Amino acid sequence: MSSPQRKATSVAKTATPKRFVFLLLDRFTMLSFAGAIEPLRIANRVAGHELYRWVLAGEGEMVTCSNGAAFKLDIGLEEIERDDVVLVCGGIDVQRASTRGVLNWLRREARRGVTIGGLCTGAYAVAKAGLLDGKKATIHWENQDGFLEEFEQVKLTKSVFVMDGNRWSTAGGTSSIDLMLKVIAGEQGEDLANTVADQLIYSAIRTDQDTQRLSIPTRIGVRHPKLSQVIQMMEGNIEDPMSPADLAEEVGMSTRQLERLFRRYLNRSPKRYYMELRLQKARNLLMQTDMSVINVALACGFASPSHFSKCYRSHYNTTPYRERGTQGMAVPAIGGRLSI
Repeated sequence: MSSPQRKATSVAKTATPKRFVFLLLDRFTMLSFAGAIEPLRIANRVAGHELYRWVLAGEGEMVTCSNGAAFKLDIGLEEIERDDVVLVCGGIDVQRASTRGVLNWLRREARRGVTIGGLCTGAYAVAKAGLLDGKKATIHWENQDGFLEEFEQVKLTKSVFVMDGNRWSTAGGTSSIDLMLKVIAGEQGEDLANTVADQLIYSAIRTDQDTQRLSIPTRIGVRHPKLSQVIQMMEGNIEDPMSPADLAEEVGMSTRQLERLFRRYLNRSPKRYYMELRLQKARNLLMQTDMSVINVALACGFASPSHFSKCYRSHYNTTPYRERGTQGMAVPAIGGRLSI
C-alpha cells in the first residue's frame, strides 16, 4: 500500500492511547472483527503516532473464528481499565458461545462503567448479560426475529450500527467499519476519519440512520410501487396475516389484479409468497430461540401446530421438530445461514 496522504497528520498526540479489548467468542465472524480493528491500525499509521491500542481477550489461550482461522489471545477474562472499550465479536452459534464466564465478566466490567459493544451477533451476548435493557441496539437482519422474542426490553432497530450511550452494536459484515469511522471522527476529527476511509477504499460511509437491508425493490429485483407496498405490509403482519382481498384494497386494486401482479413479477401467487415469508420467520425462530413449536406456529400466523407442520414439511422437506433437532449443524443457532 502506498503511503497515505498526510492531510491528517496534525492530530495531536494523546498522553495515553485509547485501548480496545476485543472479546472473541468461539466461531466469531472475521469480517466484523477485521472491519473494527483495521480502521484503528490505519488511524495510527496516518496520524504518525499511536492513537489506539488493542488486545484480544477470551476464554482459554486460543479461539477459532467461523472460517477456521485461529487466534492467540492476549488476555483472559480479567479486570481491565475503566477507560477501555470492550467489543464482543460474535458469529455462529453465539448462544453456546455466550458462556456463564463471558456473561459474568461483561456484567462485572459494565458495573465498573466500561463501554461495551457487540459486533455482528456479539449484541446477543451483551443483551443476554442484561446490558441492553432499555437501550437501542441492532443485530444482523437474519437474527432479528429470534432477538426480538428473547429480549423484549431491548429497543431493536434495523440500523447498520447503534451507539446508545456506552452501549454499542453493529449489524455485522462491514458495519464495523462505519462504527469505527464514527468513533475516530468523534475523537480525532472528520479529516482523519475520511483519510482512513480513503485508505480502506470505503467510499460510502454510513451513519446510524442507515438501515442494513436493501430496499424491497432492490431485493426482489422489481421496481413496482404497489408490489413493494404489498410486500412491506406482508412483512409487517406475520403473526396476523392479512387476506389477499385486504392487501389489494389497501393499495387500491382488485384481488385479481393483485394475483396478476405477483404472477407477472414473482411467478407465484400472493398467498404463496406470504406463506414463504411466514415459514422463513418460523425457521429463524426454530433455529435461534428456545420457543416451543406451538409458540413458533402462533407467532407466524398458524392456527394449529398440525397445519404449521404440514406447510413446513411441504416447503423445507422436514418437520419443525426435526429442524429443531439439527440446530447448530446445517444452520447455526444465532448468526443465521450466512453469518456474515
